Amino acid sequence: MTVSEERSKKSHAGEHTTAGPPAGSLRSVLRFDLPASFVVFLVAVPLSLGIAAASGAPLIAGLIAAVVGGILGGLISGAPLQVAGPAAGLTVIVAGLVAQFGWAATAAITVGAGIVQILLGLSRVGRLALSLSPAVVHGMLAGIGVTIAIGQLHVMLGGANQGSVLTNLIELPGQIIGLHPGALLVGALTIAVMVLWPKLPRVNVVPAPLIAVGAGTAVAAGFQLDLARVSLPSDIINEVVLPQLPSGPVLAIIGGVLTVALVASVESLLSAVAVDKLHDGPRANLDKELVAQGVANTVSGALGGLPVTGVIVRSSTNVAAGAKSRWSTILHGLWMLLAVLLLASVLRQIPMAALAAVLIVIGVRLVSVAHMKQLWRHREMVVYAATLLGVIAFGLVEGVLVGLAVALVRAFYRLTHSTVDVANEDGRWYVGVRGSLVFLGAGRLVRELRAIPLRESVVLELHVDFMDHGVFEAINDWRIGYERTGGQVRVDEVLDSWYHRAIGGRPARRKSVRPNVPPRWFAPWSHWQQTEPLDVELPAQAQNEDHLIAGIRAFEKHAAPLVRPFLSDLAEHGQKPQQLFITCSDSRVLPNLFTSSGPGDQFSLRNVGNLVPGFGEDASVGSAIEYAVDVLGVQEIVVCGHSDCGAMKAVLAQSVTGPSALHDWLRYAEPSLLRLAATAGEDAELPANERLCLANIGQQLENLLSYPNVAAAVAAGKVRLVGMYFEISSAKVFLLDADRRALRDITV
Repeated sequence: MTVSEERSKKSHAGEHTTAGPPAGSLRSVLRFDLPASFVVFLVAVPLSLGIAAASGAPLIAGLIAAVVGGILGGLISGAPLQVAGPAAGLTVIVAGLVAQFGWAATAAITVGAGIVQILLGLSRVGRLALSLSPAVVHGMLAGIGVTIAIGQLHVMLGGANQGSVLTNLIELPGQIIGLHPGALLVGALTIAVMVLWPKLPRVNVVPAPLIAVGAGTAVAAGFQLDLARVSLPSDIINEVVLPQLPSGPVLAIIGGVLTVALVASVESLLSAVAVDKLHDGPRANLDKELVAQGVANTVSGALGGLPVTGVIVRSSTNVAAGAKSRWSTILHGLWMLLAVLLLASVLRQIPMAALAAVLIVIGVRLVSVAHMKQLWRHREMVVYAATLLGVIAFGLVEGVLVGLAVALVRAFYRLTHSTVDVANEDGRWYVGVRGSLVFLGAGRLVRELRAIPLRESVVLELHVDFMDHGVFEAINDWRIGYERTGGQVRVDEVLDSWYHRAIGGRPARRKSVRPNVPPRWFAPWSHWQQTEPLDVELPAQAQNEDHLIAGIRAFEKHAAPLVRPFLSDLAEHGQKPQQLFITCSDSRVLPNLFTSSGPGDQFSLRNVGNLVPGFGEDASVGSAIEYAVDVLGVQEIVVCGHSDCGAMKAVLAQSVTGPSALHDWLRYAEPSLLRLAATAGEDAELPANERLCLANIGQQLENLLSYPNVAAAVAAGKVRLVGMYFEISSAKVFLLDADRRALRDITV
């Protein structure tokens, strides 16, 4: 039984503590969700009215959507902390549908979109929406932001939204000449408050949109400005416009339903994922969230409301305000309902210029400079720009399709692109090929190969993750023809054996590295060499080449360029290792591998049995310890034993007899035998040689303290002694506890 198997039988008691009442409990709702719901409600009121106005819908439609999204969406949501309601991202789409079909028909289209969302959620395709390129999504949002900002600028200047971005830009000079000074004053004040309020200390817990709209309304009332204001009917309930079946081209109606459904779904799912990053509670169930959004849209459209989506502005406000459960979202919907029924007279005092100013700020913020920088670093700016300009020039759906087309072209290029590097070194030609090899790139590769002079020695190195039949034939035909003219060709494959397997009649079909073959930089040379097809006749040089020399050649070709900068720096500034690592000479024990360390990290001392003779007993070990502590100033000394240790087996069986150097050396392990006898009965399930391995680690740590410089450094807190055990069969590392009698699993 190994140490891992023995330890797996032991159970460990754990403690569970919570920072407060459980989420969803009455105490948690009163303490966290109730206050948060008021904050979200104050943000949602001006946004719902402004989005409805920008969409060309009745203002009551925005409030209905907020109520339904909050109460119904919150009850069945798959993302409990996400807040649903009317969203700025759908403004352009809804405005276009209202202009084409009228508001009543648009409400019916919203019902149809909700049904489509429910079907998508039940089909468990919610997560597929996240496959949409982020560059397209951010470009779409930026295009929407520009469209909203330019359109609402007319409203803030006292005019009306002219429709398309191009029309608004053409009419803007005339609107500026004929601006309404009062509307401009209210709008400018609202924008200033929106920008400056969040920067004020201690007061920014109150939402900026609420304060901004309140300030604009107060100025309009104080100066008795003659401005267009929120128009709510006196009898709100009887003025609700219920849906009617749209009349017009069937394809246009179906397109409207699918557009609303898909855009609302993508925005909701992206918002849910973003909200997950803001809290440490339960993760969102995207399929359930899609069903919830569909139900909310079906009901909202049936009641004459705007389309509903999950919105990041209100959702992030919800999390920041301390919400712990879905009750915050539900309560915010209740407050919206009470506002519609009881505060209609207050809402009618809000100037449209103030709501337009709020939307201008929101629209500008959708054009995120931070996202642009990230996309630029990842070389996705072309997709972003194409989507943004497409949305502005042609409309939302057309712009997204343009962005998707550009993204697909770039993805196709990246998937099929390969690099070919040709170099002549020491009389031999090296051709390095990296990427995916498909027939589209075969022509370029063959041109590079044919440019190599005849009757030369060529090494073709394939660093590829895929090779189709067309490229294989092109390479193989060139190789056969080149060798007929007297040249020599050797094909080396680094990631996988696509070429050699194809020669052997076993071509691969999937773009993946074989899972059962270790990477060549990691596995022993003999292991990966034997994985090559046996029916392939390798060149004589490759067959007869010494394993050691071949390994050095592989290092110089592949690893040396990567590690050279680090070694150059170490050569210039000297070594400053943090550890003296004492371990066994066993070939299976690779400290740099299981400690994830590299050049300059460890000062190593290896011998048979990882033994540390006492002070003055062995000059070789003693000099290494003194140099590590006094000269290099290491901070740790690690003694690492391992399972299946041949030295410990020999000591236990007394199988090495003298006179011999090995016999003399293993006498230093006799104190470990005495230590094993003193711990008889402990870890009885382990074999005796494994228990001796553990006892030996503790003994060598004690031997280290016999060195005066080590004892002084440990006492001063400058050096720490660490016992470590490496189990070969499971590739698992354990630490020795402070009492040096038990192992501790570092992963627990």
